[in-house]
Amino acid sequence: MMEIFAELQKGGIVMVPLLMGSILALAIVIERAFGLRTRKVIAPEIVASIGSIGSLEDVRVAQRICEANTGPFANILLAALRNQDLTRDEMKEVILDQGRQEVRVLQRGLVMLETVAAASPLLGLMGTVIGMIKVFNVISVQGVGQASVLSGGISEALITTVTGLAIGIPALVAFNYFTDKAENLVMDIEKYSGTLLHKIRILLPAAGGDDIAV
Repeated sequence: MMEIFAELQKGGIVMVPLLMGSILALAIVIERAFGLRTRKVIAPEIVASIGSIGSLEDVRVAQRICEANTGPFANILLAALRNQDLTRDEMKEVILDQGRQEVRVLQRGLVMLETVAAASPLLGLMGTVIGMIKVFNVISVQGVGQASVLSGGISEALITTVTGLAIGIPALVAFNYFTDKAENLVMDIEKYSGTLLHKIRILLPAAGGDDIAV
């Protein structure tokens, strides 16, 4: 472990932002891995309450269940359940507004993860360029006869490139995975929201409207 740390220290000052980026990326990955679990976002009890709606009393039960839960799914459905008396266009606007807010919650941290994925290889390249400048400075002073000095300097210069790629590639994979996961959850929320609104329209024709996608 100490040997690895010693090798990383040879990368110079650029290793500092690379290390910070790796810690940030790891924190986001862990948080999103828990935050985007399907059962956490799409609560089974809410899904069951929507599926069982057949009367106005069932609608009230579904509202109580949503109020007892937290998260984007419950919040979007509550926007519909609490505004049953609005016109179709007004209800649509309320649902869409709430949906836009909740999508931001599902995508929290992903922009930063993408930034780490893109910036890490570039920082690594910058560290390599800085290292090569130092190597050429050595050549200008000592000439090309010091092969051990030159090879050591070049290897140290490449440490930052390797580190940047080692951080950037997993961060990019994680970003793509969580982005796809969030989009799939949004589609599921749209489906259940459409089901709820369809049932509200049947039970309360005056308040209903076309199915609304979040």
